[in-house]
Amino acid sequence: MSADGAKVNMAFIAAIVAVATIGGFMFGYDSGVINGTQNGLKAAFGLTEAGEGLNVAAILLGCAFGAFAAGRLADVWGRRTVMIISALLFLISALGTGAAHTSLVFVIFRLVGGLGVGAASVLCPVYISEVTPANIRGRMSSVQQIMIITGLTGAFLANYFLAHTAGSSTAPFWLGLPAWRWMFWMQTIPAGVFFLCLLTIPESPRFLVTKGKDAEAEKILSRLFGEGQGAAKVVEIRASLAADHQPKLSDLLDPVTKKLRPILWAGLVLAVFQQLVGINIVFYYGSVLWQSVGFTENDSLKINILSGALSILACLAAIALIDRIGRKPLLLIGSAGMALTLGVLTWCFSTATIVDGALHLSGNTGLIALVSANAYVVFFNLSWGPVMWVMLGEMFPNQMRGSALAVAGFAQWIANFAISFSFPIMKKISLTATYGFYALCAVISFFLVQKLIQETRGKELEAMEG
Repeated sequence: MSADGAKVNMAFIAAIVAVATIGGFMFGYDSGVINGTQNGLKAAFGLTEAGEGLNVAAILLGCAFGAFAAGRLADVWGRRTVMIISALLFLISALGTGAAHTSLVFVIFRLVGGLGVGAASVLCPVYISEVTPANIRGRMSSVQQIMIITGLTGAFLANYFLAHTAGSSTAPFWLGLPAWRWMFWMQTIPAGVFFLCLLTIPESPRFLVTKGKDAEAEKILSRLFGEGQGAAKVVEIRASLAADHQPKLSDLLDPVTKKLRPILWAGLVLAVFQQLVGINIVFYYGSVLWQSVGFTENDSLKINILSGALSILACLAAIALIDRIGRKPLLLIGSAGMALTLGVLTWCFSTATIVDGALHLSGNTGLIALVSANAYVVFFNLSWGPVMWVMLGEMFPNQMRGSALAVAGFAQWIANFAISFSFPIMKKISLTATYGFYALCAVISFFLVQKLIQETRGKELEAMEG
């Protein structure tokens, strides 16, 4: 939004963006905490490769349905209300997964956590996009990705501390319970903070306009963008909405052809290919992957922390660039960089040998793989990591934003589930073929971005076309 020269209340905007992005931190923490607990889960529940994949990926099914439900419920109950519900789901999941004594109970509570992650993943970016000016919207929305990576890194650090202090992830820790259970219980701290902070921020003014609460929306908009701006912005928002009905799923169809609108296909490409390049294999299975090619559990957890730190630096670079060079150029750079680095990883794994039943990379090849994997993480977090969430939060017209996010978010998490669930099985068959597939998807993503994605830098949300 442009404040047309009026004084924008940056302190207020920064404060509510900071609160909203705690949802990103929880998204990252709840997703990443599983990395480093697999040995404990296998020991406690006697898991096969498929069982391990289900325990790790169960959260993602919850995420898919959480994202879909949240996108629709946000149009009914409001962005803030649904985010509050997600914070409560985080708390319930943290307590339940740490206490689970069967695989079924564990999966159920991971599904609950997934509902919260899915809701936060789509609502935090859209909430941020709806309360920030157009000229800084990309930077503010990109903070979400930094918080996701910070959450992941926080989980890696907590897991490393607990495993290192106890001796291993399966060794007894506080109260005589294994360290891996405490890895899940640690989530209650940020979840509680998220819940309390959400009680202090206002509802999205664009949602309030859709509900006919123009006076309340005008008050918030004036506080955000300066006195005298609220009334004008309410008129603009009202003009962008259909006069005859509230937002609904059928808005995703072209009124003439009755086919899905092109803008939704563009959103689906962004949502699905962000996962098909395999990024969450690094975040969910990094510890297992590096152990499978010869690193110790302790060293593998350290590598996770390194990847998290590099990811944060890459996100900071994205924040500096996204409102200067735009979203589309960053996506193209990321696709090219990921294709190259994934190609190198594919070659590295093709040279692996089997030693005592485990994969082994020679010294130089192992180092090349490690450097390539971290370069890949940098390219992702410079581009597709933050840009996908930024664009999903801003690219859709006001009338269809909630519904489009429901569908795109659902597709994103289903793709995430498919990649994450299949990895333990594919890894056992061939790491070379697995990473070759991710590299191919990165190549394909480059050409799809060129053809389907339209630049949104600097455009008002009311100017987005479907």
